Amino acid sequence: MIHTEHRSVLLQLKHLHLNVNENVNCICCCLCLMYEVNNCLIFLPFGYAADIISTVEFNYSGELLATGDKGGRVVIFQREQESKNRLLSRGEYNVYSTFQSHEPEFDYLKSLEIEEKINKIRWLPQQNAAHFLLSANDKTIKLWKISERDKRAEGYNLKDEDGRLRDPFRITTLRVPVLMPMDLMVEASPRRIFANAHTYHINSISVNSDYETYLSADDLRINLWHLEITDRSFNIVDIKPANMEELTEVITAAECHPHQCNVFVYSSSKGTIRLCDMRAAALCDRHSKFFEEPEDPSSRSFFSEIISSISDVKFSHSGRYMMTRDYLSVKVWDLNMENRPVETYQVHEYLRSKLCSLYENDCIFDKFECCWNGSDSAIMTGSYNNFFRMFDRNTRRDITLEASRENSKPRAMLKPRKVCTGGKRKKDEISVDSLDFNKKILHTAWHPKENVIAVAATNNLYIFQDKVN
Repeated sequence: MIHTEHRSVLLQLKHLHLNVNENVNCICCCLCLMYEVNNCLIFLPFGYAADIISTVEFNYSGELLATGDKGGRVVIFQREQESKNRLLSRGEYNVYSTFQSHEPEFDYLKSLEIEEKINKIRWLPQQNAAHFLLSANDKTIKLWKISERDKRAEGYNLKDEDGRLRDPFRITTLRVPVLMPMDLMVEASPRRIFANAHTYHINSISVNSDYETYLSADDLRINLWHLEITDRSFNIVDIKPANMEELTEVITAAECHPHQCNVFVYSSSKGTIRLCDMRAAALCDRHSKFFEEPEDPSSRSFFSEIISSISDVKFSHSGRYMMTRDYLSVKVWDLNMENRPVETYQVHEYLRSKLCSLYENDCIFDKFECCWNGSDSAIMTGSYNNFFRMFDRNTRRDITLEASRENSKPRAMLKPRKVCTGGKRKKDEISVDSLDFNKKILHTAWHPKENVIAVAATNNLYIFQDKVN
């Protein structure tokens, strides 16, 4: 049986002697301040494993922000309405609703425990007063409706005000029930449950641009669902070989095109991206485009295949580009050019000399996500030591910031951080040997219209905004 994590698959593929060059050159990241960023608010300061945030997602308007955690809970934050008396509240988010999305389960047929951890959350565009979102754990996807209720019915004929049933023979008059105001109540109710379609762990869900269908991907298959149909889905990609010993790669991420409902992409643990067109065939095993950057043979090492594995893929809002994140870098691809990326940004190149120790402590298998800003002019991704990186595509400037409770106070200006790998360390720099690899930012989200970002650092959620003048 295949291991559900592609890390385990890669470990099966290679058992080689580690030989890493320990010579380290001093690399100091030259950082230019791209945005003046304020720390807005800190949420979820808990200390339990179940509270570790596993996904972060803004809705289409940016007014709501949803987080999922390892305990199967979904917490939704709502943005404060801006007013003349509270100008400083711009960008602040408060808890709007909290509900338990998934519970732990056990597959008795396979003797397999199914975690309640929320792997992905995706919002649907708002069509009425209610909001809808999809949440997924390893095996099951649920469609949730989040709605408000601020009125209640009073004056029933068959029951008293306290809810007790009345004797029908004692009812002598008929009353017309009326709606009375009440304290606002936010309700979350499951409307659809999509289950029993994935043998392996779900790693991606993506809502299609027709807003009627969505896709879900696991290690070896991608399924297409209709939002109204729960008992069946269409398998559109299946890379499982007849003999599992011949398995060489797994699917790591998948996403629908933002404008063309027939186009989607998926990435693999080999560092390749395949673009498929559902108009070509019902089963998209044959891709329409294949994106891969040729590897330099001189730089190949034991870790090359592991660090080239793509952990996230995102289309730009325009649909012209897509962005991929591997272990050390972020790459931007033009959909019209398959042979190489048009832009490459090094996230933490100073860790290349540390790959041996990162392999031993399993950090080399961490799956970092990436995101675009609303205009596709900047990108953001996470790193270690609670650092996150932002890159301006127009000026090619970049900045490293830290999401830390010790260094960040509400509405305090964040200072750029620098990392030095050797030699004489300057005052404001941090040595690469001092980085805390237990503190990592895997999940980030960018407001679709403004410079407001959400950063998940283990069990803390940080929301930052650009400087308020």
